[in-house]
Amino acid sequence: MRFRGRHWIAFWLVALLAALWAVIARQTSALNAARALADLREARASLEGRRADLDRRVRAGQSRTVLLPRARKLGLRLPADTEIILIPAPQPPDRPR
Repeated sequence: MRFRGRHWIAFWLVALLAALWAVIARQTSALNAARALADLREARASLEGRRADLDRRVRAGQSRTVLLPRARKLGLRLPADTEIILIPAPQPPDRPR
């Protein structure tokens, strides 16, 4: 059985439609991935901003201007220089070679 002209036209039409469907599917997938990436970048920027705010709050909470009034309310005082003892951290044991 030989293909006639109309069969070849139908074959190429089906092949063209399959190729176009593959392109549309690929572009749709790429658009969805781009949207997801944009959402992730936005979430990351938001989280980095929140982290910077929390770091700032931690540094502010560790400052003397915040800690000294709270320590005084608890009956604590700032030690004199002669009262401060520095204890060295223990050294890790040497590893055998």
